[in-house]
Amino acid sequence: MPLGGLPAPIGRADERRASLGCEEYIRISGPRAALLSLSPDQGGLVKDQVGRAAELRERLWGGDGASQPSTVGVEAAILEQYKLYVEMADRVSQRRALANTFFLSLNTAILTLVGVSLTARAPGQQWWLLVPLVALLGECFAWYYLVRSYRLLNAAKYEVVGALEERLPASPYWRAEWWALGEGRDPRRYWPLSHIEQWVPLLFAATYVAGFAAFAIVEA
Repeated sequence: MPLGGLPAPIGRADERRASLGCEEYIRISGPRAALLSLSPDQGGLVKDQVGRAAELRERLWGGDGASQPSTVGVEAAILEQYKLYVEMADRVSQRRALANTFFLSLNTAILTLVGVSLTARAPGQQWWLLVPLVALLGECFAWYYLVRSYRLLNAAKYEVVGALEERLPASPYWRAEWWALGEGRDPRRYWPLSHIEQWVPLLFAATYVAGFAAFAIVEA
């Protein structure tokens, strides 16, 4: 996600960086100059953020490619790459939604099977519920890590989208929409869905454990 503000400025370079913001300063001054201009007392975290953003741009544009003059052909190629990459990021979101649907359906199927089996069970044989419990907990943890992987993948893709938008006439997502949403830092303005849905599998797992424990106590 976009980088936040910096500590109080110390010197001319810091004043310029503080007035522009990390991302804009890196784009204008160049990644290496932006990284070297940080003073030691500004903390390792800011340096890590700036260094990561600088390396991303160097890898994306091939060293000093971002500072080379643009031509009509180059700008057209960048626009086509941008459109393709945004479409790929959107497909990741669609695959994540399909994964959620799959795991919800799997939970429903297992619970339905357990419910049918309970009606035909013999008294005092609740131990067999350990089998579906282990299966449910396993798929819940797989669900959690899959959603987490999709969230990290999408976050990385949209960082690249932001870097590509620096070479376009406008930056509708990175500098406009994401800023208008508070960059995902204020839940009152916008709480990213991927941050919420990753807790659903854990909530399911906790419910299954509590339900099994309650059932075992009642049947004991």
